[in-house]
Amino acid sequence: MSDPGAEIRSPDTPRAQLCGARRITAALDTGEPVRLLLARKGALSAATAELLTRARGAGIPVRMAGERELARLAIPGRDGEVLALVGGDPRASVDEMLQAGGAVWLLVGVAYVRNAGYAIRCAEVSGASGIAIDAELSRSAQREACRAAMRADRFFPVHFCPADALVSQARGHGLRVVAIEDVGTRAPWEVDLTGPALFIVGGEGGGIPRSLLDRSDCVVRLPMRGFIPSYNLQAAMAAIAGERLRQLQMRA
Repeated sequence: MSDPGAEIRSPDTPRAQLCGARRITAALDTGEPVRLLLARKGALSAATAELLTRARGAGIPVRMAGERELARLAIPGRDGEVLALVGGDPRASVDEMLQAGGAVWLLVGVAYVRNAGYAIRCAEVSGASGIAIDAELSRSAQREACRAAMRADRFFPVHFCPADALVSQARGHGLRVVAIEDVGTRAPWEVDLTGPALFIVGGEGGGIPRSLLDRSDCVVRLPMRGFIPSYNLQAAMAAIAGERLRQLQMRA
């Protein structure tokens, strides 16, 4: 599902989608950080063709996409002939990702490639500054994970790197470290999830290692009432991300 308010931006939601040649041209005129254009393959309006020429001249990547792909990505009810990504840089380094503020996700020990892909997509949809994954995934598996994420790596930073080093870097940039694990003692709505934070989620088997739990500022536990003792990891992510967005909305 899409959010009709996706053009509302804050330090906690660093990216947004702009729709239509007129809106994107205005963004370029005012110096907004346009990072990428997606345009429909085939015949285009004169305004869109002129916009693509201008974007290419300014060094902004332009990608042509099929009508079905644009329909999946475009905010409902808006001009979907051309879309623009504005805000955070998808090619940001780990340090730049952590400096951006807002939420960064760390996925530790994920074993299934598609789960990693769904987690990447969940992080991007919720407006995170980026995601890091510490898992034994080959280069081809990493690429497959990004494909499973609807190629969300085109729109925000995705890094495969060691968890311990990332936690140290996050602390150096002033991010709180929040773990999501079944040993937690606080519910999501009992914790301030806004502001710059690193959210850690463990893989399907071993969860979050004790060494990372010990370095966390807070361990959050999602309520569970069924016989099966844990959610799928992207479901757990979605629950926390949704609560975080609710808290941000309440503060707006």
